[in-house]
Amino acid sequence: MNSLVDPSPEAEPRFSLHDFAPVQESFEDALVQGLAAPQKAIPARFLYDEAGSRLFDRICELPEYYATRTELKILTDQAAEIAAAIGPDIALLEFGAGSSQKARLLLDALDRPAAYEPIDVSREHLVQLAEEIADGYPGLAVRAICADYTQPLELPDSETRRRRAGFFPGSTIGNLTETDARAFLSGWAGQLGRDGLMVVGVALRAPQAIVLPAYDDAQGVTARFTANVLVRANRELGADFDVAAFRHTPDYDEATGKMTIHLTSLEAQTVHVAGRSFTFAERERLHVEDSNKYAVGDFQALARSAGYVAETVWVDPRELFSVHVLRVA
Repeated sequence: MNSLVDPSPEAEPRFSLHDFAPVQESFEDALVQGLAAPQKAIPARFLYDEAGSRLFDRICELPEYYATRTELKILTDQAAEIAAAIGPDIALLEFGAGSSQKARLLLDALDRPAAYEPIDVSREHLVQLAEEIADGYPGLAVRAICADYTQPLELPDSETRRRRAGFFPGSTIGNLTETDARAFLSGWAGQLGRDGLMVVGVALRAPQAIVLPAYDDAQGVTARFTANVLVRANRELGADFDVAAFRHTPDYDEATGKMTIHLTSLEAQTVHVAGRSFTFAERERLHVEDSNKYAVGDFQALARSAGYVAETVWVDPRELFSVHVLRVA
């Protein structure tokens, strides 16, 4: 690991960067492996190139897509209670730091937050984020960690070894299988330490009439978002996907809360990638993303099985989203 300090000309460094030099899986390798599998799939992380990220930002603003605004309202309305449940002098560790909008809501409400520690694989993004947070919160220790939070790593020690609270918003945990979600929580329980905390945003099971349109909006933005991964493959890898020959296909099981998104081949066809040929039968599906929903009790049971005590949960009035505070047992 390389540990660097912000090379600004100021007398005191505004932030530190701890670079674990994460090795990012190549798009080509992941795509070839996924197309060769019995159930064809593309890992969801490859949806988020520059164009995909812009489309996802648009999705978050759509009237059908309730998750982002519902979580934000919970964090805004209940910020004081959430901060009280977390306690003072905490180091806030955010997984997959985005714009930090949600983390700022907590930082503003927390009693004497000791540090903000965003973890992300994008070094450039982390440096920009660390600069913004350091500028906005003078006196707050900002330790940017360039790493893959799904892989084991040793966190940099703070000089005071303060308690840490992990922050995993956005219902990102729903993109994991239940087994992977348990492994993620369990792995980080050891890192956070006894009495460490985990604050998690979790989308709740809801009627199909509400959930399905959130992933199949009337304007077709979500369909363009998923199809963009094929556009990316054509542009970056010289693949020859006929994008129009695939249909965005979301499926939601109201009883289990499982949301699965595929691209369905509309005809029998052959696609060429990296010198290899892959055949699709008519109606064959290419898996691109999961977005699992939980009942509150089911998620708390999952957390307990991963080594946590369910402390508190906040749910919006429509029971669409929840924010949980978990304590490492």
